[in-house]
Amino acid sequence: MARPPGPLPVARPAGLRKRWLVAGLFAVLVALVAGVSLGPVSLPPGSVAAELLNLVPGVHLDSGLTEREIAIVTELRLPRVVLGLLVGGLLALAGGCYQGVFRNPLADPYLLGVAAGAGLAVTAAIALGGGGRQGTLSGLPMTIPLAAFAGSLLAVTMTYVLGAAGGRRGSPAMLILAGVAVSAFLSAGQTYLLQRNADSIQPVYSWLLGRLATAGWHDVLLVLPYAALTTVVVLLHRRELDVLAVGDDEARSLGLHPQRTRYLLIAAASLGTAAAVSATGLIGFVGIIVPHTVRLLAGSSYRVILPMSLLFGGAFLALTDVVARTAAAPSEVPIGVVTALLGGPFFVLVLRTARRVLT
Repeated sequence: MARPPGPLPVARPAGLRKRWLVAGLFAVLVALVAGVSLGPVSLPPGSVAAELLNLVPGVHLDSGLTEREIAIVTELRLPRVVLGLLVGGLLALAGGCYQGVFRNPLADPYLLGVAAGAGLAVTAAIALGGGGRQGTLSGLPMTIPLAAFAGSLLAVTMTYVLGAAGGRRGSPAMLILAGVAVSAFLSAGQTYLLQRNADSIQPVYSWLLGRLATAGWHDVLLVLPYAALTTVVVLLHRRELDVLAVGDDEARSLGLHPQRTRYLLIAAASLGTAAAVSATGLIGFVGIIVPHTVRLLAGSSYRVILPMSLLFGGAFLALTDVVARTAAAPSEVPIGVVTALLGGPFFVLVLRTARRVLT
């Protein structure tokens, strides 16, 4: 049967479906309530949810919590959970962004050396500046994320240049090997600084393992502007990542400037990673676990991967922090240890499924 005359149908990449958006928001709400409810002092989830709703202007519900319990919710646990949502979302968003920019399924802030570069810069800034307020890393000044940003950009540049040394564009395997080498080099410099300034920056040792301990809302307010800028820039360019996936020549034919777009997205993702690292330390594998899970469940378009990674990444880290707080109660396991235990096997699985690319 002859096809009726008319223009050929144009295939469009799948957009963000409403059900996935609802699922992501639901995961964030579950993580929020669970993170605030669970801890050394367990609180009823229903009462916690009612108290959280009381934070909305015009809402007045009887949560049944005492003043002490309300203080635990609003001043201790809620800032920590919100910080976890921000940091987890940033790391997952940056991971998805790096994977699209480098067209590499194994790209991740931790594996590319970005986190190590930010960590070295923060350690150097603290060593030269005398440490955080009252001998801790809580209450760090606004210059710390900027130092971490400079270190992360230096690290990703070194990784990219070293990975591409064998040709115009290095293979995924070469890029990861370059990231491992850069991370080792930067970690050696960080270790040297720690040994030379052990007395003044003792709190950095716990920070290296990753933690979400906060001193109120200060750390949240410190990360928030960087998180907002990173999120806006990356999400506004999610369609460009889909175009870059088909090749630079095709992208140019569609009016896109590939290199300029890559530089902008690398800078935005590095800024988000730097803000996350400066606030919580080195938390690995979030940027590879979450984007890959979203890709398997919701599709390969970055119009879907990036916003869903932002939501599910926040929920993932907030729930991981619950495990870190309760697994060895009353002591607390560093959250970086928990994510490494989850991310190691996941990375091996991804490496096996991507073995055809790594040639």
